[in-house]
Amino acid sequence: MNYVSVTYSYNYQLDFAPEYKYTICKKCINAKTNRQIKQVRVGGSIGYNIKGKFYSLTKLRKHLVKPEVIKLPF
Repeated sequence: MNYVSVTYSYNYQLDFAPEYKYTICKKCINAKTNRQIKQVRVGGSIGYNIKGKFYSLTKLRKHLVKPEVIKLPF
């Protein structure tokens, strides 16, 4: 069996759900399950289903935070 590995660099994460990361290429990824979250359209709003609840892009922008820098001893 052959496997393909993809590595993403992320810029932002959500403050209420830190396992959801936003990558440089504008994709939403769940870091726990390592799956890409699909962007959906509900009514006239575009957004994501996060933890079973729909959040529009305008509401999510308020909750984006930069990840903490982890200092390594080496």
